[in-house]
Amino acid sequence: MRIACLIVVCAALLACGPTPQPAPTDPTLEPASASTLPPSIAPVAARKDHALTAHGHTRNDPYYWLRDREDEEVLAYVRAENAFKDAALAHTAALQQTLFDEITGRIKQDDSSVPYLLDGSMFYKRFVQGGEYPIFARRPGDMQGAEQILVDGNARAEGKDYFAAQEPKLSSDGVIAAWAEDHVGRRIYTIFFRDLVTGELLPDRLDKVTGNMAWATDGKTLLYARQDGETLRSHQIYRHTLGTDPATDPLVFEETEDTFSAYVWRTKDKRFLVIGSFQTVSAEMRILDASTPDGDWAVFSPRERNHEYSIAHKGDHWYIRTNRDGATNFKLMRAPDGATDSWEEVIPHRPDTFLEEFDVFADHLVLTERSEGLPRLRVRRWDGSDDYYVPFADPTYAANVGTNPSLDSATLRFDYTSPTTPQSVFDYDMNTHVVELRKEQPVLGGFDKSHYTAERLWATASDGTAVPISLVYRADLGPKSGRPTVLYGYGSYGLSMDATFNSARLSLLDRGFVWAIAHIRGGEEMGRPWYDDGKLLKKKNTFTDFIACGEHLVDQGWADPERLYAMGGSAGGLLVGAVLNMAAELWDGAIAQVPFVDVITTMLDDTIPLTTSEYDEWGNPNDKEAYDYMLSYSPYDNVEARAYPALLVTSGLHDSQVQYWEPTKWVARLRARRTNDATLLLHTNMDAGHGGKSGRFARYHEVALEYAFLLDQAGLVVKGLK
Repeated sequence: MRIACLIVVCAALLACGPTPQPAPTDPTLEPASASTLPPSIAPVAARKDHALTAHGHTRNDPYYWLRDREDEEVLAYVRAENAFKDAALAHTAALQQTLFDEITGRIKQDDSSVPYLLDGSMFYKRFVQGGEYPIFARRPGDMQGAEQILVDGNARAEGKDYFAAQEPKLSSDGVIAAWAEDHVGRRIYTIFFRDLVTGELLPDRLDKVTGNMAWATDGKTLLYARQDGETLRSHQIYRHTLGTDPATDPLVFEETEDTFSAYVWRTKDKRFLVIGSFQTVSAEMRILDASTPDGDWAVFSPRERNHEYSIAHKGDHWYIRTNRDGATNFKLMRAPDGATDSWEEVIPHRPDTFLEEFDVFADHLVLTERSEGLPRLRVRRWDGSDDYYVPFADPTYAANVGTNPSLDSATLRFDYTSPTTPQSVFDYDMNTHVVELRKEQPVLGGFDKSHYTAERLWATASDGTAVPISLVYRADLGPKSGRPTVLYGYGSYGLSMDATFNSARLSLLDRGFVWAIAHIRGGEEMGRPWYDDGKLLKKKNTFTDFIACGEHLVDQGWADPERLYAMGGSAGGLLVGAVLNMAAELWDGAIAQVPFVDVITTMLDDTIPLTTSEYDEWGNPNDKEAYDYMLSYSPYDNVEARAYPALLVTSGLHDSQVQYWEPTKWVARLRARRTNDATLLLHTNMDAGHGGKSGRFARYHEVALEYAFLLDQAGLVVKGLK
């Protein structure tokens, strides 16, 4: 679901340690109304017994009532928690401002992306001084002509508390731009259209959609996806013709299986439209000639349980990434047009190499692979005369295929970053093997990458499995210096947490922190088996791996045993909650960002967004074995009468992925059951969703809040390296 130049801060400003909080309130007593409590006193949520029964087992959830975001009593409690958080961290207010100024001061305000060529125009986005949102624009292919603004995010966001816009998609003739906007943060979009000849907005407007869309060849037909109004599952594909009433748009496809979601796109060669239905362990594609958008769709390969595949088209063949026939780490096949059931092998399955993605060019095939936990980019001529890997030197890094919309190009654009290397864009000539750095993201404020060192370590999990760790620290501190350390993790959905650069993180590193990433099971860093060993009835491997990584950092002298901090968001917040229950004594504190912590109750409620589509990730608790296993680690259900480390929990009132009430209920239960008075804070963004505040700079207020919490908890009273 789920800086090199040091600035000394006045010691009096930061001398305060974590703010003591009152002893836990007796949960049997009725608390005062949250809205009447002074901000310096922790609010205590009212207990209202609510029985939840499944498989003959009954749980009492006294905070179930917090689920109604329209209830004023609920909102009063959430606001009281925000007020208490503000009061508890008031002594760090100046530090938060300093951190915010540092972080945003490293960002080049009048910046722009590297343009890419498509259909004779160069497309890019740029930012203006003081602007929070991107301006999407294009110029002629030689970049010498006048700029045409497609969407001005700053103008569109004016007067809105939240704003997010997707990059516009242009019709085949380049005349009409379509783009999607979200004004709440719940990922419910509206699609707008602009005539690029006149500059005028068209009256066509598609409300309550996902933002997923694809143009047909005719320049007037747009395929788009709608979501279920309650669960937000993307399940319907509609067809809109410009100039017609959207209310009459025909339904092209509906995904009726509630564990699948449906999306639409156009192939790179522009010849076909594709509707893809996806589930955790299965996929099914439908294809249609893009010149006949009202034609009949053909199923490419019927869905089968445990068969995942993706497709691309070039020339007279389809290319298929598939795990069929025991290809756990996937292989690449191809099939001729008109015979999509006749597959032949292009790249075989390899047990030690995970085929993550592929991209097709006229003369080359590009594969994104993983081996020993690191991504690799493999370039291969279709005739087999050249086959090689793009070289990377850092011990830990992230690399991926970038924006390559032109099939006929011999240039591969790829993105590269490491913990010491800012996000960089390269163009790689696949014929000559010459690489050109097009842009390294500027980092203002005197940044020097030589001031930082990245390492890659291996921890040993409780079952003997070797788990990789990436970390970065100030080079002048030296290795194994026993510094305060943040251990970040995720470990779900097969998403790999590669080691990337983050300019905001410099504010922690320059104050002496070590930043580490645990590449735990549940991701795909080590291939598909790494994912399979961290989900369903093996989910606890994710948590024990993370604990083993924390213990390794302490045992090997990297982390100060008294100042080790866990951090994760969404499903990574579930990870944080679980490891606090399993090994509370290991951590001095933790930050759980929009955490998925009420696992059982959420997964039993099929009206909540994402629930049914994630049965193959977490399990279906309607099955008793899955229920019992999920119940054994669900953070909310396993809060005990014990001491817990300091904790900052963040939430978004309009979150569509992890409902705000999960972190809210978790904090309420922790307040009632814990036996100590360590800092416990809940920060709820009342105007945003899963990703927090919108805006290029505004979102760093929340980062500054989190960093101030960590620095305060670690007792670092001066911005120095002691």
